[in-house]
Amino acid sequence: MGKNRFLDNPEVQKLVEEAISLKEKNKSYSDIVDSEGNQYVDLVQEGGGVLGIALVGYTYIMEQAGIRFYSLAGTSAGSINTILMAGVAKPGEPTSEKIINIIGDKNFFDFVDGPSGIKRLVQKKIENNSSIFWNIIWNARKIFKLLKNKLGINPGNHFEEWLTEALKENGINSLADLDKRRATLPKLKHLTNTTYKFKKPGLAIITSEITTHSKVEFPKMRKLYWQEAENIHPAKFVRASMSIPFFFYPFTVKNIPNAGKFKDKNWVDLVSYSGPVPASVKFVDGGMLSNFPINTFHIPSGMQPSRPTFGVRLSTYRESYSNTSGTFGYCGAMISTMRQIHDYDFILKNPDYEKLICRIDADEDFNWLNFGMKEERQQKLFLLGAKKALEFLQKFDWKEYKEIRAKIGCD
Repeated sequence: MGKNRFLDNPEVQKLVEEAISLKEKNKSYSDIVDSEGNQYVDLVQEGGGVLGIALVGYTYIMEQAGIRFYSLAGTSAGSINTILMAGVAKPGEPTSEKIINIIGDKNFFDFVDGPSGIKRLVQKKIENNSSIFWNIIWNARKIFKLLKNKLGINPGNHFEEWLTEALKENGINSLADLDKRRATLPKLKHLTNTTYKFKKPGLAIITSEITTHSKVEFPKMRKLYWQEAENIHPAKFVRASMSIPFFFYPFTVKNIPNAGKFKDKNWVDLVSYSGPVPASVKFVDGGMLSNFPINTFHIPSGMQPSRPTFGVRLSTYRESYSNTSGTFGYCGAMISTMRQIHDYDFILKNPDYEKLICRIDADEDFNWLNFGMKEERQQKLFLLGAKKALEFLQKFDWKEYKEIRAKIGCD
């Protein structure tokens, strides 16, 4: 491997040494292990735009410590790392270095694929450039037409094409390909239950379907929207999940199966929608409804967990109150409430999950929409995710967590 801007960093290399030492000490993180001594956990990743670079730093250190990921879930930026982890290797194989190579030379500002004048305006706004006023005046008509006709200023096509190509280079051309890869498990065992039966690892990409007002989980709900769903490329699920309102065009699906049918059983069962099936639907960022879908793999059955569900957060939400005296603050506060409260309500009802969550809090020092982030800042973001992962692994106590779960009598 040639020079890598994320890995060729003395601080990252020191963290790797410490992570490897944790594996050598055989610290326990799960009851599910493979023949090489790797331990398996489920993983849920929060959304957060370009802050998702920190998620790759997190998973990289986790894998260096001998952690492998079984079921995977994510929203928006979290869904990008989720689908890459699912697509570039079989379950049990390390994925982070492959993903680092995929993003290593990528100019993320290419994802801002609207008109050039608007691209410059976006970057100046992110950088708090004082000359933004005249850019707004100059581009006002163009912005108005895009928002009126397209409901966003960036098509999002470049992102989908990039992700499609990245998965294609790893042998994934359809959902069927991904399903086949996910079904190939390594030799696993449960440390305390010799009769334990392993199911296919879960995969959940969360998005918001605004036509029928539904929280949607792909690929589980794919057949609601596509006739030949197995031929759909999984990059489309992620494109739906990362559709930041007004920043990107909403993701549109047309020719919906059973359009016009009332009380379609699948729609009622999966999203509790009983009206007529629409002919087309629009999706926006999954973070509008669930930015941190930590409840995805939770089954309250009263059984002891076989493996934990680790969650990794990028935001510092609810550590201070919002200023709602002005129009922009008021609107921002409403959006933040919608994005997060569902997930916080689950954690409030299941406080044991606090033991499973790694807080990177990347939004304290980094702008989540800064797709033009300089290379040095990207490296710091990756390093932050790596540091937080190591701190979490050093503190996490699997035995203690199982005792907590036993007391509350849920899985």
